[in-house]
Amino acid sequence: MPEPGTVTDSWGRFAYGVGYILRREGYEIKCGFDGVIYGDIPGGGMSRSASLSLNLILSLFDVNDIQLDDPFKIVELAQAVENDYIGSPCGQLDQIMILFAKEGMGVHYNPDKREIDYVPLGEGARDFRIVCLDTGTVRPGLEKSTYKIRRGECEQLVSVLKEGGYDISSLADIEKEDMFEEIIQEFGGEYSDFCDRLRYIFKAQQRFYQMLEAWKAGDIETVGKIFREDGFGLRDEYKISGPELEVMCDIARGVDGVFGERMLGGGDKGASGAIVSAESIEALKKAVEKEYPKRCPEFADKYAVHVCKVVDGVRVYEGLL
Repeated sequence: MPEPGTVTDSWGRFAYGVGYILRREGYEIKCGFDGVIYGDIPGGGMSRSASLSLNLILSLFDVNDIQLDDPFKIVELAQAVENDYIGSPCGQLDQIMILFAKEGMGVHYNPDKREIDYVPLGEGARDFRIVCLDTGTVRPGLEKSTYKIRRGECEQLVSVLKEGGYDISSLADIEKEDMFEEIIQEFGGEYSDFCDRLRYIFKAQQRFYQMLEAWKAGDIETVGKIFREDGFGLRDEYKISGPELEVMCDIARGVDGVFGERMLGGGDKGASGAIVSAESIEALKKAVEKEYPKRCPEFADKYAVHVCKVVDGVRVYEGLL
């Protein structure tokens, strides 16, 4: 099995990575399989690598009759493929959402308890869709993106804060307003850019619980508003967006019935997303068709609009052979 870093920059490295990680972790893989991989997930920022890693791991487990009691172990293995073989500094959220997704439900992951809760959409919610706005740009893997730089900045700030006497392991541990303000006052001058990253993370955690309550209440308009606010934070505080992503957001923001929009994925290039009332989908498509080629002419024949819905996550189809 090729060592990490020795495989060319292609999707094939994920197959090598899965084999490498499973053997490293002590799984006995006696049987391989011939397979055709087909994907219709749109461009960068749509968790394609996480989906591929999960599917390859589950397929190898299936043909080798390997059973796991803890499904989170599958998440950890998929993350290890990205972190340790590909060199991508991703977390676990993409893998968790893909593996545990349930049709018609919100998926709430509690990392402290390592638990999944399914949250139904509240009664009376307006009919809506999640629309992916593929900019047609080519996004490099996270290992080559601004995401990696921002992760490094956050880790540097954690080290600085630890040296300053704060008992934290990540910026997400800063949950109280008084601690946040104290840090901004003390470090906001010398580490102003790093504190912008903290500012985004602190506000994003607050927004999450506001959005969760709005989802439970069936208030899609508020869910969309919070989604939009998070996009502004990613653009202005975390500073991870890109020009084409923001063009798509600007276009979507001007369409009646679009509740919210923001960039998706690790930033720079790829896709933006919008939460849209069902009756406004065609208006959004027409707006993108009219405006995006004018504002980004180099991608006039490459962009796409994909209308999505929440469905079940990874599953094995029985009886295909």
